[in-house]
Amino acid sequence: MKQIFYGYMRVSSSDQNMERQRMELLSWGIEEKRLFADRLSGRDFARPNYQKLRKKLKRGDILVVKSIDRLGRNYEEILKEWRYIVKELEADIVILDMPLLDTRVHRDLTGTLIADIVLQLLSYVAQTERDYIRQRQAEGIAVARAKGVHLGRRKSPFPKGFEDYYQRWRGGTLSFAQMKQALGLTENQLRWFIRRRNRDMRLSRPKNFT
Repeated sequence: MKQIFYGYMRVSSSDQNMERQRMELLSWGIEEKRLFADRLSGRDFARPNYQKLRKKLKRGDILVVKSIDRLGRNYEEILKEWRYIVKELEADIVILDMPLLDTRVHRDLTGTLIADIVLQLLSYVAQTERDYIRQRQAEGIAVARAKGVHLGRRKSPFPKGFEDYYQRWRGGTLSFAQMKQALGLTENQLRWFIRRRNRDMRLSRPKNFT
């Protein structure tokens, strides 16, 4: 049976770089076409490219990952996935940053026990680190809101003269097409500004407004 090596990489967001993971996997001898990567949270394994990789893994194949937190950050999910690959699928896993987590080597009872303990410990650390990051983010957002700091994407300013054209359009003296042309907007852009204007007006009304 031919043994195939696969590599998996993961970062949590699009602005993070996974080049270091890629270079380590390539230097380990894994072919580029057998590298799979996701830019998603490690809270579960519902990641499109990981699932593609999972379907390719066969008995005797080897999955190589740089570190356990690149595989995932959910304690229970990591242990469950590990057991599926190693016990049910009968493939192997190699964690480059932790030589004890190499299922090709530690197959005796003592080695398996040590590997299980290390896996559980690292999986726990991966999840607690994720929980800590989420907690810090939530605290930071709460503090920023309390200070009145704007969060999220800045709104585009209304086109110059928008309100005047809007009132003329509402009054029937200007058609939608004329308004669009005068403001230099596409149909979708104009509709978006109209919806935003109406929403802002509703939000600015006093609660007892009738």
